[in-house]
Amino acid sequence: MRVVVTGARGLVGRAVTRHCADSGDDVLSYGHNDLDITDRDGVRQMILGNQPDVVINCAAWTNVDGCESDEKKAFAANAVGPENLASACKEAECVFITISTDYVFDGAKAGFYTQLDEPNPESVYAASKLEGERLSTRAYDRSIIVRTGYVFGRGGTNFLSTVVERIQKGERLKAISDTYGTPTYAKDLAVRLRQLAEKNVPGIYHVVNSGPGVTFEEFTRKAIALVGNREVVVEAVSADALNRPAKRPRNSRLRCLLTEKIGLSPLRDWESALEELVKTEYEIR
Repeated sequence: MRVVVTGARGLVGRAVTRHCADSGDDVLSYGHNDLDITDRDGVRQMILGNQPDVVINCAAWTNVDGCESDEKKAFAANAVGPENLASACKEAECVFITISTDYVFDGAKAGFYTQLDEPNPESVYAASKLEGERLSTRAYDRSIIVRTGYVFGRGGTNFLSTVVERIQKGERLKAISDTYGTPTYAKDLAVRLRQLAEKNVPGIYHVVNSGPGVTFEEFTRKAIALVGNREVVVEAVSADALNRPAKRPRNSRLRCLLTEKIGLSPLRDWESALEELVKTEYEIR
């Protein structure tokens, strides 16, 4: 398979590039400096010139608080960009997959969010990602939308991706104790993205590791147990106490209604995935 990966320098983009290359694919990786997905003509030339079998869009502006102060940039990167890619993929007749977010939901629901639940974004970031879903599907009705969240893996910049290194350093940690999500290991997400490309069944998919919802505090305490540095102090804090510009959902746990129907098993539980990360990528036994 010839695979184009956009946003290839980010955590998920690197994981997708690595997994597809290891699977024997011909992988063409584009970071932001290589390809600006908001450039419609540039995107079209790249896709029609390369004639890929699939384009996996990992490019996004994921600075949730930054998006609040620059709505134009947020919608360009997270909505117009995916639309440009979808339009070019339709013309090239190739598979198109783009990544969205659990934050499209408002968090008011008590249980897991499925594809039957109505999105209600409460931040600029979330609204821009939801618009990206809609514009992609409108431009190319065979688009595959993948909602995910609480992504972790070595080399990321979010809290869950940096916590193992911070535990190793013995840092004092503040972890949110009153918001819930479903952690997703970037490596497992990459595997599922490629599987969805092979299946080529359009629609919206919720891709997260299995298991009950978890807070940042609970994730952190599990990581501490795996690393073994029990000297680390964790201070539980409320989301409101951080006084961040963008509103986040209190609950953004996801569950998928479609993957098993197309012959795919649920991903392993997040605790097993975290254990693998600690043992293989940090070599902590």
